Amino acid sequence: MKKKFCIYSILCLVFTAMPLIPAMMISPKTSAQEKSNTEISETSENPENSTEQDNSNIENLENQVYHVLDIASNEILEVSVRDYIIGAVGAEMPVSFETEALKAQAVAAHTYAERQVILAENRPDLNGADFSNDPEQYQAFYTTEQLQELYGDNFNAYYGKLCDVVDAVLPEILFYDNEPIIAAFHAMSSGKTESAQNVWGSEVAYLQSVDSSSDISAPKYQQEISYSPEQVQELLTSAHTGLILGTDTEHWFGEPTYSDAGTVLQIPVGTSIFTGQELRTIFSLRSACFEISYQDKNFIFTTKGYGHGVGLSQYGANAMALQGLTYREILAYYYPDTILKTV
Repeated sequence: MKKKFCIYSILCLVFTAMPLIPAMMISPKTSAQEKSNTEISETSENPENSTEQDNSNIENLENQVYHVLDIASNEILEVSVRDYIIGAVGAEMPVSFETEALKAQAVAAHTYAERQVILAENRPDLNGADFSNDPEQYQAFYTTEQLQELYGDNFNAYYGKLCDVVDAVLPEILFYDNEPIIAAFHAMSSGKTESAQNVWGSEVAYLQSVDSSSDISAPKYQQEISYSPEQVQELLTSAHTGLILGTDTEHWFGEPTYSDAGTVLQIPVGTSIFTGQELRTIFSLRSACFEISYQDKNFIFTTKGYGHGVGLSQYGANAMALQGLTYREILAYYYPDTILKTV
């Protein structure tokens, strides 16, 4: 079980830790207008009516497939929309989380996939696939066989829970300005989610900073990692040719500037200036919300939260679900001004 848990943790780490691929910031509007033949209707504002799913829509999505490039075999897998979302939720969120949080994740996973289908038109490296199962580039995804290996003796119960969650929200996708949104998500924020502007340098109306203070009580919210001066020098100079750190080791790092959410925006390092996202990558930090101290001749990086911090916080969503909020309320909170539609 330890091995299975490690595999699960690594995939979740890779996705939540990475900045979303630049392609996600591209507007797919033109391609979507040319490509989409699906009639889209807004869900009712009446919660009771809006939760009633059109069986024909569900059946259609069960029959439709995504083409997923398997990076291990270099083969393109045909995976039904339903099975893909089940595998994505299973790979990206602990199945022990509350049902409403899992539903919110399922909608985000479906929305993410639909946006990538549109953007794939400009990705020749996919060899005709819609996206790959490479968690460093795309959303993580497990096949049914991989989920069975992960869950072991609990497979029937856990897989059944995933199926129920996905079936409850299968036809629903988040839209903004008539296109699928950038459904960014992360494990836990620093206590506030971060704006797309501060992380990726592009303003996105629905990816703004919101309070997520319940994340502070999440497991491993604050972590420390230590590096020797020799390690720091090697990592920095390898990443930045020509960088001069100087002889005053204790003052290699200057005073950082922070966003309101606690993300390091810029920090002087030797003769250069780095962004918090750059240092996060260089030192494999859990987030760009960090402080640096020099203790006992070592540099200590203290991080808060886990992931890029943009969009839905998974632990925050779970906390909201525990308080009795629905997946619709969770999605509306973390992706404000978006519209949940049935396709």
